[in-house]
Amino acid sequence: MAQAEPTCLEKWKVSKGAGVHARGQWASKSEFLLAVAGQIIGLGNVWRFPYLCYKNGGGVFFVPYLLFLVLCGIPLFLLETSLGQFTSLGGVSAWKTICPIFGGLGYASQMMILHGCVYYIVILAWALLYLCYSFQPQLPWSHCNNTWNTEACFLFDHQNQTANVSNPPDNAASPVMEFWEREVLHLSDNLDELGPISWKLALCLAAVWLVCYFCVWKGIKSTGKVVYVTATFPYLMLFVLLVRGATLPGAAQGIVYYLKPNHTRLADPQVWMDAGTQIFFSYGICLGSLTALGSYNKYNNDCYKDSYLLCLLNSGTSFLAGFAIFSVLGFMAQEQNVDIATVAQSGPGLAFIAFPRAVAMMPLPQLWAVCFFLMIIMLGLDTQFVSLEALMTSVSDSYPDLIRRGYRRELLLLFVCVVCFGVGLIMVTPGGLYVFQIYDHFSCSGASLLLLSIFQSVAIGWIYGAERFCSNIKDMSGRKPLLLFKLCWKYVTPAVCTATFLFSLFRWSPLRLGKGLAAPSWATTLGWLLTLSSVSLLPIWAVYALAVTPGNLSQRLTRLCRPGTSAAAYIPAVPLPQKPPRDLLGH
Repeated sequence: MAQAEPTCLEKWKVSKGAGVHARGQWASKSEFLLAVAGQIIGLGNVWRFPYLCYKNGGGVFFVPYLLFLVLCGIPLFLLETSLGQFTSLGGVSAWKTICPIFGGLGYASQMMILHGCVYYIVILAWALLYLCYSFQPQLPWSHCNNTWNTEACFLFDHQNQTANVSNPPDNAASPVMEFWEREVLHLSDNLDELGPISWKLALCLAAVWLVCYFCVWKGIKSTGKVVYVTATFPYLMLFVLLVRGATLPGAAQGIVYYLKPNHTRLADPQVWMDAGTQIFFSYGICLGSLTALGSYNKYNNDCYKDSYLLCLLNSGTSFLAGFAIFSVLGFMAQEQNVDIATVAQSGPGLAFIAFPRAVAMMPLPQLWAVCFFLMIIMLGLDTQFVSLEALMTSVSDSYPDLIRRGYRRELLLLFVCVVCFGVGLIMVTPGGLYVFQIYDHFSCSGASLLLLSIFQSVAIGWIYGAERFCSNIKDMSGRKPLLLFKLCWKYVTPAVCTATFLFSLFRWSPLRLGKGLAAPSWATTLGWLLTLSSVSLLPIWAVYALAVTPGNLSQRLTRLCRPGTSAAAYIPAVPLPQKPPRDLLGH
């Protein structure tokens, strides 16, 4: 039998003496679980899921949500995590090794991570500024006596409405809204007026980027330790807010609104669309992060069991967060004597308008404001720096001899952070909110995630082989996945994702920006260019690979559909590291 070619890991160990650092592994199983939990459990669990549940039929929303979870979420989650563990490579190198013609999947996911790193961290800058203001003797968004308040500022509360002490002016604005628009954002009237950079937000943005850099700069050595705090602290804060919310008057009313079933909503296709997009957003699918994090596992780690546990934790957190959020919103609705529909919001509107207004009505409002914004910062922080870690993993795996020497990795990470910070400064201008909304809607949009999900399923289910991939998982974990996973990778997941994608195109409508503005045509065009900047890398890579691979078209396709091939000069000779399970071809 011919002697096996040295694996990547062996090459790295040999070359370590020449100055190339070893790739490394998680120091313990808990580091991996906490890192993945930190990546997938983020702001969407707190400010998006509860609102979608309330909006789409309460408890009935769990029917489409659980169907999408079983048919798309868990199969793709297991696919990406086990792919990283099996190859011990990041997103780019893993796909080029397992299915070379689909190598563009890795590049597309890294481009989406890069876009996400630019805009997602701006939310943390907003939250940090709110946190700083929360230490004042009186919360500045709880009254109209600030320098930024206008004559239209009106304090809406229960006393005003019941006693009819004063009538609000026609253009009345609440102090929390004026604080958000006039003090935090300095919001301009339209997208054409970007205006000067807000130095307060710029400093907050720089501070958050600095924290992210030092969380990632030593690779998983630092990331694995930081997640013990960033992944667990939000649960402590969520529990505190849940207990506090449950003791407030009106809490029961809010929870009833959150879960009250409305079976007629199941006939609305938009409900199913919301359930599907929530699964893709909240599980971090198709961003390459799961593959990168899984790649630092030991070969025999039980990734099959881990995927079930992490998916259960993610959805359970979303469900629990709904009780904390809607108990507080129920209290606010009762205090203001209004219907809860007028105070229930999703996204930044919940974190920076609805919830700050609610905590201003509580005893010890500063304490609850600090708890809430610390939770927001921690939820977003670990998602941000784990995404950075995934990006650096892919680059380092693609060019190990170049990056893993001296302090090159740290310098490259510093360069990435500085560039992303520079681009992000556009979003801390008076028109920055509009730019943020365009990035949020298009760069990591549902269309991009759905397309990548379709091609991932096709690559594993049809090109590499679902049965072979199941055997690989069994070889690693000792458990062979259920037949359902093979059926999902081959048929169900691509079909469901394709149907959801087509429906999203059919129901597409122009983006609505802040202040009710419709996005101008040039902004929509820019948004679709952001989408294409990642998705287009799939066909570009496939065409390039076919062009540089020797042989006729049939030979090229055969070589590019075989895992572990090094037939073409553009594909690095990257046989699987650690314990090669028989071999990639199933022999």
